[in-house]
Amino acid sequence: MKALINKLHIAIIALILSHTAAEAQVVKWDSTYRPGKYVELVAKFKADPKSKKDFVFLGNSITAGTDWAKLLELPQAKNRGISGDITFGVLERLQDVIDGKPAKIFILIGINDISRNIPDSVILGNYKTMISRIRKGSKNTHIYFNTLLPVNSAFEKFKKHYGKDAHILWLNNEIRKFTAKNVTIIDLYPNFIDQNKQLRAELTKDGLHLLPEGYQVWADFLKKSGYLTEK
Repeated sequence: MKALINKLHIAIIALILSHTAAEAQVVKWDSTYRPGKYVELVAKFKADPKSKKDFVFLGNSITAGTDWAKLLELPQAKNRGISGDITFGVLERLQDVIDGKPAKIFILIGINDISRNIPDSVILGNYKTMISRIRKGSKNTHIYFNTLLPVNSAFEKFKKHYGKDAHILWLNNEIRKFTAKNVTIIDLYPNFIDQNKQLRAELTKDGLHLLPEGYQVWADFLKKSGYLTEK
């Protein structure tokens, strides 16, 4: 009997230790993170006049890094990128975009979520929520959902964004499956990869953000594919 009790104690201890180890392996993530200038920029965006002819470019620093109206020669192009933003931040400020009922919304978001260890399934769920809310709140708005860009670890600057290519590929594959009405997928990724499946070095200044040459590749692709002129 005593031997049986000892074995039971050992089994319970082993179970506790294994559970503790499993908990230690769970990566923590935070949906409440917002960049330092988030509140300031959201207020600025809200104050900006809106038109049903607007083309809204919505995302993080990669979107924020150019003057879309000048780049595309489209005065109605509005930059709604916030450096460091994540999908939860976009969802928090999405209603202001929806209320403007723009003609088009171009979305590129998610690489910062990946760097912050937000699970792929959660990111994907947020993508679908964005689409659902826009379609419900602004029925005539055409949604253009971009696949994520690759990164280039050779620059060794944004290390939290590197080594997570599998997450980028998985999310891109899921984005390509979106088929809802008024939703078009813009597959940017193939236009930016080199032979090693990394962001082309000549298009980036730090392995994550784009140089003017990178934005030109983006703009040329949008024009060539007819995304700026289709109804």
